[in-house]
Amino acid sequence: MLIESNPVANASAEGNAADRVEWFRDLGLGLFIHWSVDTQLGSDVSHPLVGASQDFVERYYDELPRRFRPRRFDPTEWAELADLAGIRYVVFTTKHHNGFCMFRTATTERHVGNTPFGRDTTAEILDAFREHGIAAGVYFSPDDFAWLWEHDMPIQRSIPSVQPAANPGLMELAKAQITELLTEFGPVDLVFFDGEAEGLREHAWATDPGVVVTRGALPTPEQYIPGQPIDGAWESNLTMGTQWTYKPTNESYKSGTRLIEILIETRAKGGNLLLNIGPKPDGTIPVEQEARLQELGLWMFVNREAIYATRPWVVTNEGELWFTASKDAKTVYVVVTGERWKWGERREFVLRSIKATELTEVSILGQSGQLMEYRPELDVTPRWEQTEAGLVVSALNAQRLYNDKKWPNPVVIKLTNVDPAAEPTRISTVDASWEEVSSTVSVGVAVLARGSSESVLLGAEYQDITGMDTMERPDEWTPTELVAEVDTGVRAVFPAEPGRLYAVRALGRTALLDVRGPELKIRTSGTASN
Repeated sequence: MLIESNPVANASAEGNAADRVEWFRDLGLGLFIHWSVDTQLGSDVSHPLVGASQDFVERYYDELPRRFRPRRFDPTEWAELADLAGIRYVVFTTKHHNGFCMFRTATTERHVGNTPFGRDTTAEILDAFREHGIAAGVYFSPDDFAWLWEHDMPIQRSIPSVQPAANPGLMELAKAQITELLTEFGPVDLVFFDGEAEGLREHAWATDPGVVVTRGALPTPEQYIPGQPIDGAWESNLTMGTQWTYKPTNESYKSGTRLIEILIETRAKGGNLLLNIGPKPDGTIPVEQEARLQELGLWMFVNREAIYATRPWVVTNEGELWFTASKDAKTVYVVVTGERWKWGERREFVLRSIKATELTEVSILGQSGQLMEYRPELDVTPRWEQTEAGLVVSALNAQRLYNDKKWPNPVVIKLTNVDPAAEPTRISTVDASWEEVSSTVSVGVAVLARGSSESVLLGAEYQDITGMDTMERPDEWTPTELVAEVDTGVRAVFPAEPGRLYAVRALGRTALLDVRGPELKIRTSGTASN
């Protein structure tokens, strides 16, 4: 049995300058770009090298660089699309685990300058995005499969023997490459270390004290959003489909609406969203990804005020109403998700976490609140009333964004000069244990603060994450039975298989909303059944 704390919960911001961390939090929305020589194959970037045959590895490093000819590569088009989508920073994969550098470097022969393409993709991408006012960031993998292969070491990850800290030569190589990236490619604002960052993040800060290290110093949950807000800066990074690099077939994409909802939930919980694209081998953006960025761009054009430079409200949401707030907490943005708010429809909402003042005003982002096309007789004025049940807001959706009047995405209500009307409930995931006799996992759940809730139902949620990447998670969590709290805590139990790795977290249900505790990981002992 092994219990592992979630690295998201334990990450530290030490080393990042405080003012730069706050700058990073204000950005809200970033663009991840996964692109390397293996994009030609439409395969998962780098990972097929783990456990590969010698013949496969030789052909990978010999043939793929010789075939790299992205004839339609135009980073200005990428930057223009990102700017339209409301992107505020970019993170480009300068070197993935395969060890191939997508920048010209003096440290190795395995770089983009030695391909038929020849151009420095990293330099061109960062320059193009900077020209559009988008902060420049670099992804860098401390793992280097090419270095391992060249030194007759098995290609693998997540074990100490292959990390830079255990290999002075690899550490020297990685530091030299970080130095190049931070000194020869214009101002680089962000570094994302996808692997063991010890020694490298310190080197990055020594090279440029103003650089913000995200993964390696801040929580960066991958392919999921944490169940509870994380104190301080953090970043969720995820794909539009199922793969980071271009996947020409067998791919399924999230809808534009779902991606917008993910952005909303991430910001409501205080994080940034780093949304990934995977360009095609010819250097163009797949039409499916371009379309989703355009849909996101329309939503951001209307509602960006609720995303940039905002912080969490006292609660993340009341059902399908999600909240962000101004830094002084006097303005709250109510993002209406769920059922489509029809054009011309007036809806009424009762908000229990917000209290009006004499100066409170209400509006809908993007709308004047004065008229509606083709319906001059309608009263479209937003209204509010403070009642014993809560703050009642009444508003009409009067903006026609689609010709068919069926815009499916969230509408945002803006409330100014308001006060909190509730205190949040906070719970904790105390521990987790494997009960071999009963083949169950038991999770300790405790109430840290009841807040404004008179009672809390407690339980847990779990996922089988066996064989997944360090930060990867499935989309869905399975809940246990919820029971009334006993002496501020309970133990939740779920059936489990031996020899598996589970992610678990506390779950609490109040009259206002569901709350969750930090995630733990537990590995059950024994041998898994077939």
